This record gives sequence, structure tokens and C-alpha cells, in this order.
Amino acid sequence: MGRMESSPPRRVHLDNGGRAPWHPLAREAFLQALDDGWADPRRLHAEGRRAARLVDGAREAVAAVLGARTEEVRFTHSHTAALHRAVLAGAAGRRRAGDRVVVGATERAAVLHAADAAGRRETIPVDRLGRGDAGAFAAAVAGPGVALAALQHANGEVGTLQPVEQVHDAARAAGVPLLVDAGASLGHARVPETWDLLAADPADWGGPSGVGVLAARGRVRLPDVGPEDAEPWAPGGVSVPLAFASAVALESVQADLDAAGARRRELVDRIRAVVAGVPDVEVVGDPENRLPHVVTFSFLYVDGEALVTELDRQGFAVGSGSACTASTLEPSHVLAAMGVLTHGNVRIALDRTTSAEDVERFLAVLPPAVERVRDALGVRGL
Repeated sequence: MGRMESSPPRRVHLDNGGRAPWHPLAREAFLQALDDGWADPRRLHAEGRRAARLVDGAREAVAAVLGARTEEVRFTHSHTAALHRAVLAGAAGRRRAGDRVVVGATERAAVLHAADAAGRRETIPVDRLGRGDAGAFAAAVAGPGVALAALQHANGEVGTLQPVEQVHDAARAAGVPLLVDAGASLGHARVPETWDLLAADPADWGGPSGVGVLAARGRVRLPDVGPEDAEPWAPGGVSVPLAFASAVALESVQADLDAAGARRRELVDRIRAVVAGVPDVEVVGDPENRLPHVVTFSFLYVDGEALVTELDRQGFAVGSGSACTASTLEPSHVLAAMGVLTHGNVRIALDRTTSAEDVERFLAVLPPAVERVRDALGVRGL
């Protein structure tokens, strides 16, 4: 008998930041809402009222997790749309106070670009761990002409948690609203209730893409900043099935948040320990005060795109913060702001289903992959 060929090992997806696989219950909720929530929730007939109840229930569920009132939570067309509206409308609502927008250096590009569009951006630096300077934030928001401040709860590229509680205290004392981007942390870590505006991304916690979350405390004024629409937070309205599935997924992951976080933190600790032993590597981000599922490291003498491609060939999907693409020709602004190595970067974001076996297989493949890339560049042994 001839030898039976063994099937190739299954692919392992380790690039779950911002676009994770759907939670199984999210899929079920989406299919249910396709049947029950297809109608326009603004209509007064029975079908419309049924769809409206699904949206209201979804808002209530998200509000409970955030420590907010149901009427303070809205769905938008995307996480980026939520950030844009929060910055533009938040700054416009305080135009009489000034046009300065204080932001952290490692905020998402959506926040930085919106701040530029809203007024004068003032950027607060971070240290080599990616942590913003709370004292510098406090001094900035206490200055004249500040309309809005923005600080992410955690950085999705390196995992570092930010001092949002201290910054919120300073912002409140100065009368400045604080926007907290929880797009990388909600569903993975407990988000403090110290915010005035909050944006989140369902696709990051196992919900669908094509929908975002924006919450605003009742004391925050958010004027319309676009053409008049019955749904200014999401012109044209949002998809009822997407909103409903997002809320179900959030409730589901929140139910075992601590246990899932502890398990993934152990896996990340294992990755950090093994990767640190590879020659000429820098493991970046705060090793302790961080998200439980994110780890980033950069290799000297390695092209990030080449390494991602080599790992993909070996069956592992990873991200990269190198971002040195033909369209931008610029490295990751997050890594650059931290003053760490920007090239040869690999970013790992573990899904809740990532196993210890998946991690060990990856760690066995990574060092040889780095050597092959270095060999191809002719830099091995330097």
C-alpha cells in the first residue's frame, strides 16, 4: 500500500485585532434578526416596531456593559464613523471655548485626522512603553481654548493601557469632555466609566463589521456636523441585524471576560518570553499594564512585509505595524511615537479560541522564518 499523505496543519489566524471571527452567538443573532428585524425601525407598523425593539434592546445591552443609560448609546456605520463624529461634533459643541483638540500620540489615525479637521491639534507624547503622559495631558487640558480631549483606553497595536482615569479627572476639572476610544479593549478588558464620549468596535470583540458604537454622556453637546438627517449619528440608519448581533456578541464575551483574559494573558506571556530569546528583537509595549491578548515585537535586519508573507506561507496569519506600504511609505506612527524599532514588526492579537497548541506551533515556526528572511536579505550573522 502506498503512503497516505497527511493533511496539512490547519491555518492559525493570529491577526484578530479589529476584525475577529464572528462569535457563534453573534451569527445566530444575525440570522434571527434577518427574519425579525428586516423592516425600517422608524416605521410605525408592526414590522417596523419589531425592528425598533431589536435596536433598542441592543442599545440597552451595550449601555449596561458601558455603565451608561440606554439613551446615551447609539450605533453608527463603523468604528471610524463613530470616532469622526465624536471628534467633529464634540469639538463643534464647544466652539465658544476654543478650537484646540488635545490627543495622545498613539491614537488611531481616524482620531488624529478628525482632530486636524476639527481645529488645532495638540499631541501629547508617550514613553517607550506607549503610555501617555498624564501630567502633560492635565497641563494641556487646563490651558486656554481647549474644546475636546481624546485618549484611547488601550492601544491596539502594542496593547498598552492608558491612564484614562487620571486624564478624565483633569479634564473634568477643566470642564473639557474626554473621548475614550475603547475600540481595542471593549470585550477584552474592563473599560472604566471615566469618559464623556466613548467609541467602540464590534468587529474587534467578535461582532460584525459595518457597525460601530458611540456613547455620549447626557452632559455632552453633540450638534449636527453634516447635512440634516433623521439619524444624524448614522445618516440613513444602521442595519438592525448588525446592531443586534453586535450586542449579543458583547454580552457573550463579557460573561466570561476575566477567565478568557487570564487564559490569553498566559499565552501572551509565553510568546513574549520565547520571542525575547530570538537575536536582535525588541518586544514592545507595557509588559504588565496591557491588554490580555495583544503582543508586538520587531526584528532588526528584517523586512516586516517579507516576514508576514513567510509566516503566511507557513500557515500563520499575523499583523504588522511596519505599515511601510507603497501608498504611504511611512512606518507605524504608533511605533515611531514610542521611539522603538519600526521595521520587521509582527503584531499578534489572540482570538478567544486560540489554543496553547496554536501558540506553540507558531513559536516553533517563528525563529526559522526570521532566519530565512534575514538570509534572503543577506544580513544573517551581522
